[in-house]
Amino acid sequence: MSDAQRLVVPPVGPWQDATVADVRVETPRVKTFSLVLRHPTPHLAGQHFVVRLTAPDGYTAQRSYSVASPPGDGTSIDLTVERLPDGEVSTFLHDGLEVGDILEVRGPIGGWFVWDATTPALLIGGGSGVVPLMAMLRLARRQPQSWVHLVVSARAAAELIYAGELVGEDTTVLYTRAAPPDSVRAAGRISADDLRPHVHHDASVFICGSAAFAAAASERAMEAGFDAGVMRVERFGPTG
Repeated sequence: MSDAQRLVVPPVGPWQDATVADVRVETPRVKTFSLVLRHPTPHLAGQHFVVRLTAPDGYTAQRSYSVASPPGDGTSIDLTVERLPDGEVSTFLHDGLEVGDILEVRGPIGGWFVWDATTPALLIGGGSGVVPLMAMLRLARRQPQSWVHLVVSARAAAELIYAGELVGEDTTVLYTRAAPPDSVRAAGRISADDLRPHVHHDASVFICGSAAFAAAASERAMEAGFDAGVMRVERFGPTG
């Protein structure tokens, strides 16, 4: 995907303080943290920041989190974080972070999985893999001339991140285990038939989720008619 490769990627900035301006509950296990950066740091849709925690004894732990907010003036970012059972960073963020607290962050990072709304794009996300894709969708919604469609897979309605925004002709929601009564599709894994209506000339495909989801979604996208050369894949793991 030469268009993405030609994007001017912002340089990775130094560690800086970021102040928590808001905390929003997305699902029982997912929260979005709005951070105000001390030094304005522009980013591209699809990039991520690293969060570093330092204990009083000097021990540090850090994890990478995708930016959910679209590119702007660089003064703030939204990081959406899933609380993992054994995640020392995500557990602290969920259980200990409050408005007014300060975090150490560094970024933006990543130049492969990025999009600037100048080319058509199909976005395919599973679970928390929807986070960087949401930055892309939000960017596209500010630029109506851009063609984009988001297909997101969640196990059940209670686990659908950004549920209030995933409505309209530019989104398709799939449920794998329990579909709500008003769903037009029975629960099940993503299929090529789910993607065929969204095959678009010259579209790039961005896929994000667990390793298993990313592999399955990549195969289904090719079955639907997309060439592997237009696909960009980002796999999420427990350590981000």
